[in-house]
Amino acid sequence: MRVVVAEDHALLADGLKRLLVAHGFEVVEMVDNGPRLAPALLEHRPDVAVIDVRLPPTFTDEGLRAAIEARSQVPGLPVLVLSQYVEQLYARELMRDRAGGVGYLLKDRVSNIPAFVDALRRVAGGGTAMDPEVVTQLMGSQRSRIDELTPREQEVLNLMAEGRSNSAIAKELFVTDKAVDKHTNNVFRKLGLTQSSDDNRRVLAVLTYLEEQP
Repeated sequence: MRVVVAEDHALLADGLKRLLVAHGFEVVEMVDNGPRLAPALLEHRPDVAVIDVRLPPTFTDEGLRAAIEARSQVPGLPVLVLSQYVEQLYARELMRDRAGGVGYLLKDRVSNIPAFVDALRRVAGGGTAMDPEVVTQLMGSQRSRIDELTPREQEVLNLMAEGRSNSAIAKELFVTDKAVDKHTNNVFRKLGLTQSSDDNRRVLAVLTYLEEQP
């Protein structure tokens, strides 16, 4: 699986490269600033990109902007964003094209290597991988259609956003798989998601609430 990494901190960049190679990924390019990122993504069209939100020269949102630019030209280009803090506007903007294949993790989650690698593979497969803290803050700021969900349905949607399967959600909530199926179907219905493949609707359900304006 081919990966582009964008990280300006030399030690973290080297650690990411070693981690990825050790788990069977091929790092096709490492970049350390915003201007180089979009061309690298468009040249290599990687299976997934790992991108720091804040890159030189201004350390504001160069990484995110480059990712959005690349996804506008290559719809659905899988991107896993790493950030030091929860930045709600950035998370929503990345999700706005509703194409899936997106993730947003806090940098300290990288230390949980199995979870990080799992999130990366999930994003590469077109799914979502949202940090629990990001999900919590975004969920707390949402209104509109999300308010129509029951507290249990919101819990299920929260866990779906983290990328959990129905069986994993059932285990987390101490309920049956059948109960989770019922809740997810209610979420799809209340969010106005028409019948399609279940995986696609799961992604759309997550993107629906992430793109809602407070």
